[in-house]
Amino acid sequence: MQTFGRIIAVAAVGAAALGLTGCGSEDSSESTAPTTTAAASVTAPPQAGPTASKGRECGADDIGVGGGYGEVPQITIPDDCDPPKQLIVKDLVPGTGPGAAAGQQLKMNYALVTWSDKQTLDSSFERGEPFELTLGSGMVIPGWEQGLEGMQQGARRLLIIPPELGYGAGGNGVQPNETLVFVTDRL
Repeated sequence: MQTFGRIIAVAAVGAAALGLTGCGSEDSSESTAPTTTAAASVTAPPQAGPTASKGRECGADDIGVGGGYGEVPQITIPDDCDPPKQLIVKDLVPGTGPGAAAGQQLKMNYALVTWSDKQTLDSSFERGEPFELTLGSGMVIPGWEQGLEGMQQGARRLLIIPPELGYGAGGNGVQPNETLVFVTDRL
């Protein structure tokens, strides 16, 4: 199993390269509009046939999350709706104190489930190794940069991240055009 920190480092290098080529811009506001990057032109690997729409996009309430703050979350992705096209952020357990802001050092536990196969790809909970980052420094994917803003200490948050704010073309265990579902605890 790849660790999120290693995946993040590769994503940060790729994001920096895209930024230098002028393929898109990063909006640090809480806007959920996807940005245009080179990943938009990547074609997904061949599949058995086109994936038929289920008629509606999933929302935060469609995702099942078992377990409380500090416990390994059990994440269930439904079969009756499509992955959302915009970033979805929902606090599952409220925290206390001021919300996270750019430049702040955060210590997080997380579990990552990929939408396409509904499997856990990575979990700091299971490794017993929280992940540390500086918010706004570009060391994590844009979906985390935007999705962790305002998160209070002791909170548990659900993040549903579309490909444009995740790993786009894929890599390090993440398939191209993959929607990511994270449950994060701020320590």
